[in-house]
Amino acid sequence: MKYFAAFLPMLDEKKSQALRPHHLDHLASAFQQGRIFAYGRFVDGSGGLIIYKANSLEEATKLAQGDPYVANGARGLEIHEWEMVYEKE
Repeated sequence: MKYFAAFLPMLDEKKSQALRPHHLDHLASAFQQGRIFAYGRFVDGSGGLIIYKANSLEEATKLAQGDPYVANGARGLEIHEWEMVYEKE
């Protein structure tokens, strides 16, 4: 399984507010299925980041495009494979 960072820059704040419950449902479902490693919003209001777990960029892109924010034009989508590096204590 690979990791993919999906940046969702804000395009339409009103649409984002209206679609927020549907977006959160999408995240909860994908998280329960083990398809999301982490997610969160940018505190400056510029959008958010989702780290998807998938076998390929195509698979991760399909997951990201299913997000109501992206599918309805409230947020943009920029996605890249992410090589996670972390320090063990």
